[in-house]
Amino acid sequence: MDSTTQLTIRRTGTTTPARTSGSPAPPGSHEITHSGAHVYDPDRPTGSLHLRAARVLEGNWTGTSTVPSHGLYPHQWSWDSAFISIGLRHLSPLRAQTELETLLGAQWGDGRIPHIVFNPSVPLDAYFPSPDFWRSSTAGRAAGAPRTVQTSGIVQPPVHALAAWLVHQADPGLSRSRSFLSRMYPRLAAWHRYLLHRRDLGGGGLASVVHPWEQGMDNSPCWDAPLSRVTPAAPRSFRRADLDHGSAEDRPTDLDYGRYVRLATDYRDGGYADGAGEFAVEDPAFNALLIASEHALAAIAQELGAAGTARHARAERLTAALVERLWDPAEGMFFCRDVYGGDGGDGESSGGDARDGRRSGALSSERRSPESGALAPERHSSESSAHGSERRSPESGALAPERHSSESSAHGSERRSRQSGAHASEQRSRAGALIPERSVAGLLPLILPALPRDIAATLVRTAGGPHFGLGGVARLAPSYDLTGHAFDPHRYWRGPAWFNTNWLLERGLRLHGEHGRAEELRAALLETADTSGFAEYVDPYTGEACGALGFSWTAALTLDLLHEPARADQADRSDQSTHVVSHPGHRAFDKAQGTPPHTSHASHTPHTPHSSFETGAKGGDRG
Repeated sequence: MDSTTQLTIRRTGTTTPARTSGSPAPPGSHEITHSGAHVYDPDRPTGSLHLRAARVLEGNWTGTSTVPSHGLYPHQWSWDSAFISIGLRHLSPLRAQTELETLLGAQWGDGRIPHIVFNPSVPLDAYFPSPDFWRSSTAGRAAGAPRTVQTSGIVQPPVHALAAWLVHQADPGLSRSRSFLSRMYPRLAAWHRYLLHRRDLGGGGLASVVHPWEQGMDNSPCWDAPLSRVTPAAPRSFRRADLDHGSAEDRPTDLDYGRYVRLATDYRDGGYADGAGEFAVEDPAFNALLIASEHALAAIAQELGAAGTARHARAERLTAALVERLWDPAEGMFFCRDVYGGDGGDGESSGGDARDGRRSGALSSERRSPESGALAPERHSSESSAHGSERRSPESGALAPERHSSESSAHGSERRSRQSGAHASEQRSRAGALIPERSVAGLLPLILPALPRDIAATLVRTAGGPHFGLGGVARLAPSYDLTGHAFDPHRYWRGPAWFNTNWLLERGLRLHGEHGRAEELRAALLETADTSGFAEYVDPYTGEACGALGFSWTAALTLDLLHEPARADQADRSDQSTHVVSHPGHRAFDKAQGTPPHTSHASHTPHTPHSSFETGAKGGDRG
């Protein structure tokens, strides 16, 4: 059996008959054959949406990861791979695990997961900024950038722990046999520590992004005011490869792009040290995904034998900080906070309410260590017992994020940075100002299980109101306010609807009991994916395709939505200790092979789910 076949054949507790390129497909199934690989689509008609989505992912697979699209985005992107793995788990849990393993294999010593992992076989002029711009192995040496792979130096939203947990649930037996979670946990824990310690630039406990590309919604009008302080790079100093694949009318302007390049250049030339740049924004979507992934890390810790309660408690404290820092009750949604605006900038981004001058007290008791003023969640008294149980030796099979040998240098450098960060005092002194622009990012905290009920209800009303039109004038939720001054239904992140943000909204609606609205959005997503050719993004009114076609996360999240009924059934199960995410495709394949469906090991630790993510129901321009 060749290696690509191994990637796509579902493994179970008993031996599955090996397939070769010449052997027949299982009865009643169809298969995709590209480059010798097999992805099974059991009991589905040829030409089905499921099969076409699987073909997109197969066509964009490189052997170790999936590109968003071969033309415009020919490398591996961070949050793309997280969303892609969530869909891939329905086709091949092994390939989904490989997707995340490849990405986290490029993690930096300080814990950051870079937003691009470059494919060395792709010509430098195929994408900008290219590896020779970022110079990660040299400019990022002090931050622990890897020497054997080239990456960017910025990050993207932290969806990764959530993705890892869902991928594990797709085939717990395979995951355990490969020690998938025990290998991923130390890296994911280091990633979260980096964001919570090094990126708390506003001092309120939330992570800041230091470049618009980091938040993922690269060209959002939310960035206009903080970017206005940035002197753009000269147009002749770079060449925009994105315009080779898309209309200039749909892409960021040259002025905006010049500012993106200037920010990235300054960050690189400063050795990728955090806190020294001109741009720092606390974004509600970025932090909501961090909180959701913190809940997922708690579930992973519990699977590996630790309590997990400390991480759940931290996630709930972060939820309180999110509300304190970014919620605007008068407008009924969350807003971005310009950390250097209002009190430290030129005032251009002011516009927040009376709370802007008020420091968050949500995390005041546990946020800082006496020695450094940095975050110190590991030492918080309520977490000591949990973390003690999580620091077991690698030999025991339990968690050991602090002492795991492969992570020692990463944790060492991260701890040193907390103690001696040059900008520590400045980072913890910014109140900033809310940015009065309505973005879909302000709705995405709906994915959080501990969100106060009244806030969740208000977000649902805002999503269906005139600014976003969900369930009314808009087919899918737009990326930006339909009534906003900068709205454009086709320009990148300034109005078009995106599948990943709507997928998150669908989960949030379902999590908070809005099942009818969630089902309407699910149906609209599937119809739009079908008619748009799995477009990168679409006109929110008409569903007209924009950007790249055959886009990987659109196809992947389509697969996840198609498998949703199986996950909904699981949410009603009372015994969380033995259930396995059971997908129609996997079960049909198991039956066709004469193999019993896999069941969990008896050693699985029971737990009470804190969110729908734990039950399996699920609750840019890229630089």
